[in-house]
Amino acid sequence: MKQPGQSLDTLYIQQALALAKKGLGKTNPNPMVGAVIVRGDSVIGSGYHHQAGKAHAEIEALRSINGPVSGATLYVNLEPCSHQGRTASCVEAIIAAGISRVVCSTLDPNPLVSGSGVDRLRQAGIKVSVGALDKEARALNEAFFGFHEKQRPFIAIKFAASLDGKIATASHDSKWITNDKARAIARNLRSQYQAVLVGVNTVIYDNPNLGTRLAGKPDPLRVILDSTLKIPKNSQVLRDNNVLVVTTQRAAEAKRKALSDRDIPLFISKGDKIQLREVMKELAKREIISVLVEGGGTVLGSFVDNHLVDKVYAFYGPLIIGGPSSVSAVAGSGATTISKSLHLTSLTYKSLDDSFMISGYPDDVHQ
Repeated sequence: MKQPGQSLDTLYIQQALALAKKGLGKTNPNPMVGAVIVRGDSVIGSGYHHQAGKAHAEIEALRSINGPVSGATLYVNLEPCSHQGRTASCVEAIIAAGISRVVCSTLDPNPLVSGSGVDRLRQAGIKVSVGALDKEARALNEAFFGFHEKQRPFIAIKFAASLDGKIATASHDSKWITNDKARAIARNLRSQYQAVLVGVNTVIYDNPNLGTRLAGKPDPLRVILDSTLKIPKNSQVLRDNNVLVVTTQRAAEAKRKALSDRDIPLFISKGDKIQLREVMKELAKREIISVLVEGGGTVLGSFVDNHLVDKVYAFYGPLIIGGPSSVSAVAGSGATTISKSLHLTSLTYKSLDDSFMISGYPDDVHQ
């Protein structure tokens, strides 16, 4: 329902965004897109992008219409594509259908589109408006925008810590710091990212599943950083080949062969140490647009030290662990001064009974 002072363009773009969200976790490496088609005062068609390789939102919306389309307005949260990719060009279908006006929230950051879709529509005599709810549209597809703008996956780090910032005791006991509700939300986060990444010590001490364990939500690619291939053969993360073990030349050939014989994918980083930027470059080649880094503390610290953080999810339980040998949530070299530490902005707080979550984005000024 239209609110007082709200434009019709805003109303219909809100509907398009709501439709787009239905594709959460399913469209990668494509963005989430919804489309609404309006003729006169009535919505005559709508649709959203369900999955990469399937019809885009604009095509879904056009297919949903039984009557005439000529003269209608198309509302979509992202610029329509103008190139032949996994599917045909949406722009040409829009032109052929007789749409007279297109309202989109923002231009597509993908260089294969990046304004060419809007240009083609205007060349065909279609009126185009860009900018309606652009901030909301970018936020919905933050990983897609980050990937194309930074030429690497969008990287979020996540940890669950005690109030004094510990993720485990000195004996590596970590179950459980936060409550069931917090852990459920953390698992659900995995469904929103294409890959989840941990270091081998997390695998050794916790033997995590790293899956969503949610019906209808596919597991992300599991990325394991393991310089010398210490990973136990019976680790849950090696249950199938939806995994990428990253190692180095230091790993014994026999260990590499043992994993290869099980069809476990390997990526061998150059040099004696795993270079995170090299790993991110490799993931980008594999069309992985987003990564959720879950630990442990050394791995999280390495991402912070290398300025490879786009978002932070910090879960806290009502505990104080203490002790100089307990495990810190974020290790690494750390900041030399408070002014050089990782500052977060645009914070969100969520109360989860006796646990809570804080999420935010690094302030680029301090990066």
